[in-house]
Amino acid sequence: MRIEQFPDPYLDVPWQDLGARVLASGSRVSVTLGYPAAGFEARLAERLAEFLGTEHVDLDLSFRPPAGRGPGRIKHVIAVASGKGGVGKSTTAVNLALALDKEGARVGLLDADIYGPSQGMMLGVAEGRRPDVKEVKGDKYFVPIKAHGVQAMSMSFLITEKTPMVWRGPMVSGALQQLLGQTLWDDLDYLIVDMPPGTGDIQLTLSQRVPVAGAVIVTTPQDIALIDARKGIEMFRKVDIPVLGVVENMSTFVCPNCGHESAIFGSAGGERIAAEFATPLLAQLPLTMEIREQADGGTPTVVRDPDGPIAGLYREAARHLAAELWRLSIPGAGSTVEITMTDD
Repeated sequence: MRIEQFPDPYLDVPWQDLGARVLASGSRVSVTLGYPAAGFEARLAERLAEFLGTEHVDLDLSFRPPAGRGPGRIKHVIAVASGKGGVGKSTTAVNLALALDKEGARVGLLDADIYGPSQGMMLGVAEGRRPDVKEVKGDKYFVPIKAHGVQAMSMSFLITEKTPMVWRGPMVSGALQQLLGQTLWDDLDYLIVDMPPGTGDIQLTLSQRVPVAGAVIVTTPQDIALIDARKGIEMFRKVDIPVLGVVENMSTFVCPNCGHESAIFGSAGGERIAAEFATPLLAQLPLTMEIREQADGGTPTVVRDPDGPIAGLYREAARHLAAELWRLSIPGAGSTVEITMTDD
């Protein structure tokens, strides 16, 4: 088997058709993928060895993001959205952002929930901490706050927790545009945007004013949540934003005392909606107290326990959604492949 024919683990498409850079010399293989996958390197080496029929592959894995069309110094804008509130969207957004960072990407997180910003607390940013302001060519910009390796901006950095945002739609849309456009983002591969629930002003503003590369839909298996998730998917389709995948949150609950597993909100809902819209099911996350406690405490799961099983689910989802974005970025896949084979 020729190594360029290896089917990507997330896309099931040969690397030669995706434009992967591959350099092979004996058992040494150097691969540059269009998605970050630092946490997958060991497993990928095993799969490559099996594919090639060898005992061992010494893999050097690197990441080069595909060319993007994001604003300013942002390559790709990814919206994390839900049709309704209470499904764990913000917790999912922050953990996906942190997972992409752990996998080797440069990541930003924009809290677009102007009415109910929560990312400041989830990232452990102290109340009252304000972003610095820097002047560039006569214009003033916010400098994003760095937390756990991620560049972040949120309305929660500009107000107190007790300040209600009693604003009409146009003011909210204007605030979002300011947070995005007047923040001095520093060379981001991905900007994760934590959207408010629903399909209102913020969603329309983002889709019309910003070149969004793709969206991730968060839902629970509950029927009422799936109804709203469908609306969210349809909204993104109407504005020509591809849905990169579905995350099913609160899939099952495992009793900490007896170990019994229960599907409290139903089962396979995320799987059904993903199949209905021909989009990947990125993850099925359990309903556990530790996810909530860690996010509320300012050290989300991917930071608190980066090698644990739940963080592994977030990191798997992050790799998969970035891989989907890579696939979508290659028109007529296969035209940009660069492969070199040398003798040992």
